[in-house]
Amino acid sequence: MKNIIVGQSGGPTAVINSSLAGVFAAARDKKIQNIYGMVNGIDGLLKGNFIDLKDYLKTKEDIALLKRTPSAILGSCRFKLPDMEKGRETYEKLFQILNELEIGYFIYIGGNDSMDTILKLSRYAESIGSNIRFIGVPKTIDNDLAETDHTPGYGSAAKYVAASLKEIIRDSNVYDMKSVTVVEIMGRNAGWLTAAAGLAKDEDCPGPDLIYLPERTFEQEEFLKDVDHLLKEKNTVVVAVSESLKDKNGVYLCDAMIKNAKEDSFGHKILSGTALAVSELVTTKLNVKSRGIIFNTLQRCATHLASLTDSNEAFLAGEEAVKAAVSGETGKMVILRRMKENTYIMVPELFAIEKVANEEKTVPDEYINSSGNGVTEAFLEYARPLIQGELNPIMENGLPKHFVIKKS
Repeated sequence: MKNIIVGQSGGPTAVINSSLAGVFAAARDKKIQNIYGMVNGIDGLLKGNFIDLKDYLKTKEDIALLKRTPSAILGSCRFKLPDMEKGRETYEKLFQILNELEIGYFIYIGGNDSMDTILKLSRYAESIGSNIRFIGVPKTIDNDLAETDHTPGYGSAAKYVAASLKEIIRDSNVYDMKSVTVVEIMGRNAGWLTAAAGLAKDEDCPGPDLIYLPERTFEQEEFLKDVDHLLKEKNTVVVAVSESLKDKNGVYLCDAMIKNAKEDSFGHKILSGTALAVSELVTTKLNVKSRGIIFNTLQRCATHLASLTDSNEAFLAGEEAVKAAVSGETGKMVILRRMKENTYIMVPELFAIEKVANEEKTVPDEYINSSGNGVTEAFLEYARPLIQGELNPIMENGLPKHFVIKKS
């Protein structure tokens, strides 16, 4: 039995460590001798940074704590592998390291860019006749990976967004005065997480008044008319906006706040400030008190409010990746398939990585209302099952306790 290595890449989620726990548990059950973890993903591995997870995960309590720990315990990276023709030396170095460690199975937990890594590595392995198996485990709060019903990490982030909106809406109604609160939610080009704001609506909460997704152009005049109309009927208006809203000219609204925003290694512009730009617009044009709130990384690291469904599915995806690799599969990603419409039943499957990598799943039209400023009941029926259940934190000294890899 060959050894296994696992890495975490891209932006963390509240349950990415549940997937790592699933990988570890399955590899241990398969009696794989060495279960290596890349420190800071493939970038770290190329620098020779890795650990044996068996040295740190020794008890059931360790696994339970790992699942309740936010961020990526192994560390992450945003490292783009070069094309094989241009960066053969990188591949040769990487496979030399893998061979020295006697790796037979390579598991990578990540989003779109991480699946690009799995695609390139599996193709290179095939080109040189390597028997190393490469499997991707999906992860992203953006929920924009193709082919899978949803992505581990999304449910917990959606739960945080909806819960926080409920609290913000209550807070905004304290004073007898006119005001507008604009809440910015992550999601580069897909509005799945912003749409989750609609889940806040319930018997005890009216939900946000307006929801704007990047799948629709932000029409400034229509927006101001909507807000002005609402303010004639009520004192407070709460608006949920995606960080990546664009105007009719295709310009990010946040560019009004941050000029010449930097890009990451994959060419993605770093977005932030949309809520502030929209809030300023309200203040300037409608002469109404307005506040912009940016959740930023809070929505992806709130493991204390993680969805139990999400954590369980993340763990399952990690397990399935190991089983697939050991059975001889390679160049695949684990996906989640919803089996029934009325009863929530989710099963894991494998899907060819070339049909997933670099593809982006956006919110379909049937989930966005006709005015483009809210979501439909069909979306709420899709999303509600994903936020169910609580992964209760393990408390110590009044605060959630986290698993830590202690360096010797």
